[in-house]
Amino acid sequence: MRNRILPLLFLSLSATTPAWAIPESVLTTPAGGAQNDEDRSKQDYNDGLALAEKGDQSISTADAASDDAARGLALESAHAHYEAARQKFQDAAKLNPGLPGAWNMIGYTERRLGNHDAALAAYERALALNPNYAQAIEYRAEAYLGLNRIEDAKQAYLDLFASNRALSDQLLAAMQKWVSTHRKSPGNVAGATVKELDRWVQERGKIAAKTASLTRAGVAASWQ
Repeated sequence: MRNRILPLLFLSLSATTPAWAIPESVLTTPAGGAQNDEDRSKQDYNDGLALAEKGDQSISTADAASDDAARGLALESAHAHYEAARQKFQDAAKLNPGLPGAWNMIGYTERRLGNHDAALAAYERALALNPNYAQAIEYRAEAYLGLNRIEDAKQAYLDLFASNRALSDQLLAAMQKWVSTHRKSPGNVAGATVKELDRWVQERGKIAAKTASLTRAGVAASWQ
């Protein structure tokens, strides 16, 4: 148990996306079960989504826990579900390397487990297959935050702001949480860096609020 304390704490702190936030769609498989590699990859992918969602639920339980013991158990559960989900997504990608959603969700689970470099590699695979994959762009930006690559995360926000307001809002919330976390525990991050991102996030939040009603996408994002 002691050897797992640091990874589990990191898992909790790095869970910047809200629980239940996985937006990926379940893939249609033929009635009667998977029949070929493509069908089996879809089934593995769908199974992975269900496990990842359970991991997110466990994170929510940990955040709401009233004592350390309950929190620890919830984090153990999240860790196990994310590991199992990662295996399913890896199986899906092995059967169908051209499935960008599988690579994206490998990145998602790696990031939830605190493996940000591995997450970035997976997101790059997803984006090589689909350069306009907005969810992978947002998830990759959260991995950048985990590695304190602030300028890369900011650029991703600007890209998403122009194309997907709901996801840009999600990323801005992740940046706000990064600022809050590093105010309390700066680690090797300079205080000036935290203050600068805080200022930038506030400015972008004001711009987003002013422009939310100007486009249909903005109106939809304002209700997320």
